[in-house]
Amino acid sequence: MRLVTTAHEMGRLAAERPDGRRVGFVPTMGALHEGHLALMRRARAECDEVVVSIYVNPLQFGPREDLAAYPRDLERDAALCRGVDVTTLFAPADGEVHPPGHRTWVEVEGLQDTLCGRSRPGHFRGVATVVAKLFALVRPQAAYFGEKDGQQLRIIKRMTRDLHLGVEIVGCATEREADGLAMSSRNAYLTPEERRAAPVLHQALTAASEAVRAGETDAARLVARVQSTIAAELLARIDYVDAVDDESLESVTAIAKPTLLALAVWFGKARLIDNIRLMRPG
Repeated sequence: MRLVTTAHEMGRLAAERPDGRRVGFVPTMGALHEGHLALMRRARAECDEVVVSIYVNPLQFGPREDLAAYPRDLERDAALCRGVDVTTLFAPADGEVHPPGHRTWVEVEGLQDTLCGRSRPGHFRGVATVVAKLFALVRPQAAYFGEKDGQQLRIIKRMTRDLHLGVEIVGCATEREADGLAMSSRNAYLTPEERRAAPVLHQALTAASEAVRAGETDAARLVARVQSTIAAELLARIDYVDAVDDESLESVTAIAKPTLLALAVWFGKARLIDNIRLMRPG
């Protein structure tokens, strides 16, 4: 596995890549877990080369968020990447991706302002900007993202389409612990008591999906069902629960076409997100 630490070297390697090589890209912020590794394995199975980036992007953190405390362990992460046959690990310093004085931003209007965007203003502008820059440096044919970050996935798909970037965006199923908790780097922030409580998120979403299969189509009732299930867990503090159109991310009143039921919930200092895709039976 090749370790690359500068934008210049990453750009050079991409420019010198032989024609016809399919490159799969997995952008991460490190603190790798099985969810990330599943993306890498999928890319390895479908591509000739796999590039993984590890970069804690300051543009997507708000002033009161956990940038300084975000877990970092490059040696551990590099070992995990080698274990799944990653070709290139791109681990740049801040000034390599966002040179001093940078003034260019990428925004996806509408999609960035709902769900997590309401409580994290500017977050998705930071995400879209860094992903666009990484695409320009790595020049992949395909990029792999987890469905757990459902809003992010849809924003990246729309950005890539709107800007004609020519990258296939591959969404991959959420990897979960045995008790249903979605794998996340922020799970490391949970205390033992919070960790025991956190699976309530998946339980609530699963119950809503079962209700839809049984004939429930009223979005407000489904949201209320999820909220009441989570609120019964005393360690949980709800940020939002919403049912939105699967593509536009606009709130819906009924499950008439594919719908994303998404949530964000605080357990102590850990803000966890999860979602489930709802389809009306028949």
